[in-house]
Amino acid sequence: MEILWFLLALCMLAAVVGPIMRRRRGGGIRLVAPGSPDAADPDTYGFARQEELDVRMPGPDQDLLDVLDVVQATQNWRAASQLLAATPKESETRWQRVQAFAGAASLELAQRPGQGGAWLRNWRSEAPKDAGAAAVHAEFLVQQAWRTGTVGTDDFRVILEEARTVCGDAALLAPGDPVPYLVELAVARGLGYSHEQFDQLWAKIIDRAPAHMGAHIAALHFWCEKWHGSREDAERFATTAAARAPQGSLLAALPLFAVYEHLPEVILVRGFYQGEVVTKAVEGALFAVHAARPDDPMLAHVRHLLVLFLVRMERWAEAMHQLVHIDGHVGALPWTQNPDPAAEYTVYRALAVAGYEANGGSPATLPR
Repeated sequence: MEILWFLLALCMLAAVVGPIMRRRRGGGIRLVAPGSPDAADPDTYGFARQEELDVRMPGPDQDLLDVLDVVQATQNWRAASQLLAATPKESETRWQRVQAFAGAASLELAQRPGQGGAWLRNWRSEAPKDAGAAAVHAEFLVQQAWRTGTVGTDDFRVILEEARTVCGDAALLAPGDPVPYLVELAVARGLGYSHEQFDQLWAKIIDRAPAHMGAHIAALHFWCEKWHGSREDAERFATTAAARAPQGSLLAALPLFAVYEHLPEVILVRGFYQGEVVTKAVEGALFAVHAARPDDPMLAHVRHLLVLFLVRMERWAEAMHQLVHIDGHVGALPWTQNPDPAAEYTVYRALAVAGYEANGGSPATLPR
């Protein structure tokens, strides 16, 4: 009986890994050791090496990087305050910058307990009326809760309750700014808001930024099966938002995020990624990417997720086209779900390169 179970487990493993690791016809795809003559050299395609990948952001924001360098080198918060004050309240960029500043402070504190992130504490104490400081502080508390606590424990709830209070302070300091309410979306998920409470919070966001892609992705998590909704709730939320999306909005890609959040842990059906549900969501995301502004700050988020799906669908050339636009940054889903985002991304990039070349592609044929 033990042998039977062992053989069954091997078959299941082959069904999961096989479609990803081999072409559907002929030849095959296999990863080789770095340095091998057959290994794909990222330099050949202009790709960054694994150790050079930036895990902090999904795409470039040089102003943010410059300010982060100054703040962390001098521990002076004023450059951060000036950058946020100059960033439009309703923009996706402001939300991403708040997250980045909070993440930098949280990482500093983890690396130097009791000392790291002192610039954020000074910012809050020296400029108590600074709306940017309050928003970053609230997001910092959220990240601390998820980074250091266990969902459902008293410590986790205490930190999130404090974050909710700071969200309220930030909202009072910046009327019309959706960011404090965006931060509270994670609080709602962690504290288990009722559906009615969540709807009230969501209404405040929609009033201020109805087409905010980052807000919709954060809200989608609440409606997922693993949190406070169901697969049907998440699909309904995503498809409704996509149907109402204005011209050029990336909200048309939201159903792909809903599909990703509900991927089964074990896929036994070979054609799963060629099925109607996945194909429809991917095509919607590709349409959204094509129609979006090239400078849309959420564009990289969609492209990163598309890489995972396109590789699993064995649509190598399309995956390579996305990689050309995002390579160098890996601070986005799905890579951030892995303890080593750069390593996870590099595996998928290598698979895309191998599949592309196995079907006759080369650096010369890759459009830029």
